[in-house]
Amino acid sequence: MAFEKIDSYAKELVLTVQEYFLFSWRALMNLFSRPIYWADFTQQSDIIGVGSTTIVIFAGFFTGGVLAVQSAATLASFGATAVTGRFVALSMIRELGAVLTGIMVSGRNASSMASELGSMVVTEQIDAMRALGVDPIRKLVTPRIYATIAMLFFLTIVSDFCGILGGATVTVVMNHQNGAQYFSMAYEYLQFPDILQGLVKPLIFGFLIASIGCFYGMRTTGGTQGVGRSTIQAVVFASVMIIFSDLLVSILMVSIFNK
Repeated sequence: MAFEKIDSYAKELVLTVQEYFLFSWRALMNLFSRPIYWADFTQQSDIIGVGSTTIVIFAGFFTGGVLAVQSAATLASFGATAVTGRFVALSMIRELGAVLTGIMVSGRNASSMASELGSMVVTEQIDAMRALGVDPIRKLVTPRIYATIAMLFFLTIVSDFCGILGGATVTVVMNHQNGAQYFSMAYEYLQFPDILQGLVKPLIFGFLIASIGCFYGMRTTGGTQGVGRSTIQAVVFASVMIIFSDLLVSILMVSIFNK
């Protein structure tokens, strides 16, 4: 009995992964054939990008402040508080800016996509679109995926900037250090591989957030309770995949540039 349950779960997992990859591939390839719904892309860019700006700004600013407080307390024992700017800038640009922004957008938008599309499925709006000859993946999923990829890229830049600014605020106001020295250290030790690593990650995270959110939304069954389940699954799996893909990208980048 236990073996049968394990076998059934493994088959279901493999089938779900296969469906997800086929779903994502189809959604991505829709950009290279007509019709392309640019109005939907613009609308989703506004919802995802502009709508998430406030939380990204605050999250980035306070994260940079926390990094400055913790790093200064640790570096003080070595007499190296002058390198606080370098520590904050590298941490935000390499890692925390992209990851925190991805998780914030995942909680806000992956849940929204799953619940919105799930509601359309259970109310048979998706079936109505198919009956009218409209491809729901092309109309609903493709604009969301590309809008999330584009907007997360710029939101990550905003988060990095606010994080460095938050670190500078704490360094100058609380630690009474020189602001010019802080920004000089942050800029001087910043190299191209650091920037590249920080800007590649949001492209991957954006794809994962939108594709997972839309995938679980389109697979919704079971009425309103099913919409709730799809929303939870979308947020959980998107957040886990962000962290997992962050590990893979970090390993790849370090192996390429640190030889």
